[in-house]
Amino acid sequence: MQRKRSIGTLLVIGIALAGIGSSVGCASREPARDPVGEVLPSLGAETLEGTTLRLPEDLAGAPAVLLVGYVQEAQFDADRWLLGLLQAELDVRLLEVPTIPGALVGMLSSRIDKGMRKGIPSEDWGSVATIYGGDAGDLEVFTGSENPRNIRVLLLDAQGEVRWFHDRGYSAGSLLALEAALAEWDGKP
Repeated sequence: MQRKRSIGTLLVIGIALAGIGSSVGCASREPARDPVGEVLPSLGAETLEGTTLRLPEDLAGAPAVLLVGYVQEAQFDADRWLLGLLQAELDVRLLEVPTIPGALVGMLSSRIDKGMRKGIPSEDWGSVATIYGGDAGDLEVFTGSENPRNIRVLLLDAQGEVRWFHDRGYSAGSLLALEAALAEWDGKP
């Protein structure tokens, strides 16, 4: 389980969304919504290692925190969340999920991934999984994309149900609320 990284590595991971230009981010905004109690739709993703994932299926069996970002400017919020989550040392799988909706982005995916790989140490490539195209659009509808500079933080249970959600920007209080939600749930169905 990847739950610890060096602080220096965090800064490099911050580049994951920075390489994605706003021009390929979501052009239209989906209304904000709270998906707590819903199962994450089945989505295809690929880590920077090149591993294909199905979310939430490939995360089944243990809790996971997804940090979903739609635009380059969300990286500042992602960096704060990453730092807080890694310092909290929660026993969850942590996955940063750059999400790029649009019909044409598939043609740019290898170039975008290559750019992200240049700024992220190879040992961290498995914790960055990008979702492109139609599946990215499905995730955008699921979480909403108003205020796109804010990361969407989803705590998934072992079955892929959203147990906690936040899209209003990082704060110490929101991190404590996530920790409390995880402790309250503690693996119970």
